[in-house]
Amino acid sequence: MNYDIFNGDADGIISLLQLRLAYPQQSELITGVKRNIDLLNQMCDVINAHDEVTVLDISMQKNQQGLHTVLNKGAKVFYADHHQSGHIPRHTHLAAHIDLDANICTGLIIDKLLAGRYHTWAIAAAYGDNLITVADGLASVAGLSHEQTQQLKDLGTLINYNGYGACVEDLHFHPKALFEQLLHFPDPFLLFDDKASLYYQLKVAFDADFDKALALKPEYVSESVALYRLPAQAWASRISGVFGNHLANSAPDKAHLVLTEQSVDDVMVSLRAPLNNKQGAVAVCSQFATGGGREAAAGINVLPVDAIEALINVTEKYYFS
Repeated sequence: MNYDIFNGDADGIISLLQLRLAYPQQSELITGVKRNIDLLNQMCDVINAHDEVTVLDISMQKNQQGLHTVLNKGAKVFYADHHQSGHIPRHTHLAAHIDLDANICTGLIIDKLLAGRYHTWAIAAAYGDNLITVADGLASVAGLSHEQTQQLKDLGTLINYNGYGACVEDLHFHPKALFEQLLHFPDPFLLFDDKASLYYQLKVAFDADFDKALALKPEYVSESVALYRLPAQAWASRISGVFGNHLANSAPDKAHLVLTEQSVDDVMVSLRAPLNNKQGAVAVCSQFATGGGREAAAGINVLPVDAIEALINVTEKYYFS
């Protein structure tokens, strides 16, 4: 049995897309909303000896238990990621491709392994993961026109937008279904030729959600940090990640906290490190229970509202200069 386990955001989907365009196979697809990152842990009791498992764009550190379990059973694991890894086991059945550089994403790791076979898709993944400068450089080297570059930027942004939600019911497309549709497009530019394609469906939905986010004012702002709070509504969950990226790009010297209300008592947190100082996001978020991520972008799945002031203070202390 083959299992493809991947993050439901642009980076996870496009990483698997490149692999399955290059190496088609029948697999059980395991994915979910972007914040659902312990996917291997959830599947470890089902996976058996002789199964082959591909894991993409989810933290190895958050899935250590599942990884050890399936390796001990005798399953073979291909693991590619750019988040916190923790200890990387040395095992004959594990092929680990981990790169924690702040200017890399899983889609670019796969692109390198495939020698650029689906390079334009990899560029879209980089845009979706908010590696704008990196993606711009790759697009320029690839000789893409301004229009083509903008199309890949928009596409990566929209696929990433679709991955955010408190549950899959908040999303416009289940990430599994989105991947399966994209698998029909070895060239991403084919999506723009079909006016009924998912690109245009997502674009209409994104514009409506983004306009609501743009109307918000910061709840807290200083020289180093800005904090925005989104309501406990489906549109807010969907737009939270892309809105955080927008804020980071608009004010590259600030750290940005985007809080999405989950209930009266707690919020979900997304932190974007300053683009001009792309480090420390995971160090800040890991100080709180359920926190994790990577250097440039991290989050806290559940933060009590009475801990928001502490979060601001920790963020200010880390980034104040």
